[in-house]
Amino acid sequence: MKPLERKTRLEALLLGFQDIWRPQPFKIETPEWCTDYPALTAELLALDDLNVERLSTDNPASIGFLAGHMPELAELAGLIDLPFLDPDGSRTGKEDDRLFTDIPGRKQAQILAYADAIGEPAAPVLEWCAGKGHLGRLLAHRWQRPVASLEIDATLCAAGEHLARRTKADAIQHFIHADALEHQSARHLTGRHAIALHACGDLHTRLVTEAVARNSPALDLVPCCYYRTVAEPYVPMSGGQLTLSRDDLHLAVTETVTASPRLQRRSRQALAWKLAWLELRRQLIGEDGYRSFPSVQETWLRGDFSAFAVRMAERAAIDLRPDHDDLTRFEALGHARAARMLRLQLPRLAFRRALEVWLVMDMAVYLEQNGYRVEVTTFCPRDLTPRNLLLSARRM
Repeated sequence: MKPLERKTRLEALLLGFQDIWRPQPFKIETPEWCTDYPALTAELLALDDLNVERLSTDNPASIGFLAGHMPELAELAGLIDLPFLDPDGSRTGKEDDRLFTDIPGRKQAQILAYADAIGEPAAPVLEWCAGKGHLGRLLAHRWQRPVASLEIDATLCAAGEHLARRTKADAIQHFIHADALEHQSARHLTGRHAIALHACGDLHTRLVTEAVARNSPALDLVPCCYYRTVAEPYVPMSGGQLTLSRDDLHLAVTETVTASPRLQRRSRQALAWKLAWLELRRQLIGEDGYRSFPSVQETWLRGDFSAFAVRMAERAAIDLRPDHDDLTRFEALGHARAARMLRLQLPRLAFRRALEVWLVMDMAVYLEQNGYRVEVTTFCPRDLTPRNLLLSARRM
């Protein structure tokens, strides 16, 4: 399926069902769609914890569950199912272990999968937002192509240059200390094959627009963290009716597959305590409606709820006289609200991959409109990283 067709069909479904995926149960205890779909609401609230966990981590299963009440959504599963890009097999031999110094195992596997997927560069390489240049160093060694690694952090540039010298890549890899968001940085794209693995928000959209402006011969991009953008709302690069708030953009990247059971338990506790505090605050000052929840220090979540509530009250300048029995009641109320929220957010979560695919297709169509041949694939399994969409473009 061509990017334009996939984007158009996804956009129609996202617009048609935006009343399902835009409301956030953390902010709205009972979204309006609950009234329109009482059978779905009842089924969601009756789910046991095991099925809540399954549906929150298995996107095809959650779409199938939702399609039982909204048959039009059955099409969604096929629209988000993108082909896996098998390596072309042109590379042989084992990589030099020194290339992977200072790279954690999961990141190393992502870099290798990306490098295998894109194959031999079409021109000298520009590594966009390079960090220590691990990816560029691997490509320089593998293909003996010149690599320019552009990075805003001078410390990372220096560390990358040191690693390049240690692996004898410094003859063909050099670092450019520059901010990718500065317009003058785009000049480095001219005549180069641009690469970026997990470039966030404005960094990846700027790369796409500047690659077009500079007639870059090739681009291989894995986007990430779409919500890290100055502009709001997100307006489609290639045209269309769907616009997205920062909260909507955040939904696209809420899926994680790497959190340990301990971190998952801590996350659920944090959710319950935050909801408990909102209920307590509402009673203390008679406040109705939702207020944005400020970030909470990790250390505040390590004690008990009473200590957490006292700290939150002090920060909000609210007089709180802790009563153990009363705070225990609010903590229990928070856990009950969290259980309800985790169930009522499942329909919303069913759309997160659809939003991500639509965002990447928007960039793909923009590139096609500007003279590129474009392919969108997955470059690695989702258990390695959920951000596994690879946008590959070649100037025609």
